[in-house]
Amino acid sequence: MTDFHRRCKFATPVERTRVAADWRARGYSCALFVDPPGRAWTDFVHGSNELLAVADGRLEVTVRNVRVVAEPGDEVFIPKGAKHSVRNIHDDATHWLYGYD
Repeated sequence: MTDFHRRCKFATPVERTRVAADWRARGYSCALFVDPPGRAWTDFVHGSNELLAVADGRLEVTVRNVRVVAEPGDEVFIPKGAKHSVRNIHDDATHWLYGYD
């Protein structure tokens, strides 16, 4: 566990509308990515804070060189300016939500 990875933040099965409502109340948008096995988003940096939550599948998320595995219901906070990467480590497509403040 890290200070940016919150396990089981959302009940499973994860409902996008519940995540969106939670994030909207915290000032975040909410959109969906569907990534095939092995898809990687490498070394991104954003000018705003980001949240992500796994709906189904598994992601390996690295924030400032700290790596975690996010599973359904988990939420990850990525602070603005932090170099981060996300990779689908599931053997099927992973559906995950992301949002910015």
